[in-house]
Amino acid sequence: MAAMATHLITGAGSGIGAAVARRLHERGDDLVLLARDAGRARELARAYPGSRTLVGDLGTPDRLSWAFSHQTLPERVDSLLHIAGVVDLGRVADLTPRTWRAQLDVNLVSPAELTRLLLPQLRDSRGAVVFVNSGSGLNAHAEWGAYAASKHGLKALADVLRQEEKEHGVRVTSVYPGRTASPMQEKVHRQEGKEYDPSRWIDPESVATAILTALDLPRDADIHDLTVRPGR
Repeated sequence: MAAMATHLITGAGSGIGAAVARRLHERGDDLVLLARDAGRARELARAYPGSRTLVGDLGTPDRLSWAFSHQTLPERVDSLLHIAGVVDLGRVADLTPRTWRAQLDVNLVSPAELTRLLLPQLRDSRGAVVFVNSGSGLNAHAEWGAYAASKHGLKALADVLRQEEKEHGVRVTSVYPGRTASPMQEKVHRQEGKEYDPSRWIDPESVATAILTALDLPRDADIHDLTVRPGR
């Protein structure tokens, strides 16, 4: 990745996304941070001075194009980092269509739409798309049905995009973190009825290191899939 690259990041407010944004900001790269509303955009702008923000709600992928038509998209995008995600556990017998759609929209449909809208810039820069997936995108377990389905779909999206955009020089990487110490993991533990001990799980900084490794890899090599598991 070239010096002073421009990165568009979702999920920069916490967890893995915040760790990635902080690392890229500290090294002087240009950040464009997606926020769900204007208030969140102001918070992100304060946290990362000099960064730019875009407002678009990943929960309503049908409205992303309309939202962006009222804003100025960056002329250059060297990487698109899909890090935002939501999770709600439940047995298939209990999951409602609303719960299914909420996770599919944020975790799968919005990344597909956001990628579509930014492909011209990514092609021009021969840039990179990184999908932060999950171990649930490789193996599904009881009570994780909707989330795992969204992440299995995200894997398919990345695999297809990689083949389709190879001729344009766009690199596509899927990162599959295991359980990572984050607000999302804390929520999962509450839903599981378990005590949350962040020291047991991967530090978001470690996942950020994996993501930056994929971004910074020289052009003579490519990382397609990267699995990051708890080391303790």
